[in-house]
Amino acid sequence: MAKPLPAQQLVEIKEIRDGVLVLKDGTLRVVMIASSLNFALKSQDEQDAIILQYQNYLNSLDFSVESFVQSRQLNIEPYIETLRERLTREYNELMKIQISEYIEFVKSFVESANIMTHNFYVVVPFTPARMLEKETMRRGILSFLPNMSGRQKKLEKDIEQQGVRQTQFEEYKVQLYQRVEVVRQGLARIGVRLVPLNTEELIELFYGLYNPGELEKGKMPEVMA
Repeated sequence: MAKPLPAQQLVEIKEIRDGVLVLKDGTLRVVMIASSLNFALKSQDEQDAIILQYQNYLNSLDFSVESFVQSRQLNIEPYIETLRERLTREYNELMKIQISEYIEFVKSFVESANIMTHNFYVVVPFTPARMLEKETMRRGILSFLPNMSGRQKKLEKDIEQQGVRQTQFEEYKVQLYQRVEVVRQGLARIGVRLVPLNTEELIELFYGLYNPGELEKGKMPEVMA
């Protein structure tokens, strides 16, 4: 029977450094949480203006951008725990009864209503020039030659084992954040605000994606519309 692969081998992320995802192939990603926009509540003129600005934003991009939504059932345990702590410090019997009843009411309401939280994210990628050259070589007419193939495999192996050197990382990060600003400014024109996730928030995000049943809802950066 084949031995199951460790979970780390199935994840394309090599490391998270200074709020930037470094993938095993040497490419970089920045993940930003986005504010929501209720398009249906806008007037017809506002909707037309939003569509036009969004078209302009898409046409201004010369790189790919990914958007995704994370939906989770509302976790009220941190709030309930705060109420329980308050209950232990309360000496007024009437207040203790009211707090206890309120705790049960909130738990019952959330369970019956099945309230969901939705977080919206935008991912901006960056591929270093050497990776683009490698991809061109792989697809080129000489890619079948042994020396070319060997060099390519060595480059991929070196990247996976050693990662991106700090000097290279700082250079790539500057170029990556130039793209981030293009995306932020473009979406700001339609009223969507973006905040890059830091290292701790990225770890929480991906832990929740791969362990949805164990996720404890943490504090995410506030995005003001």
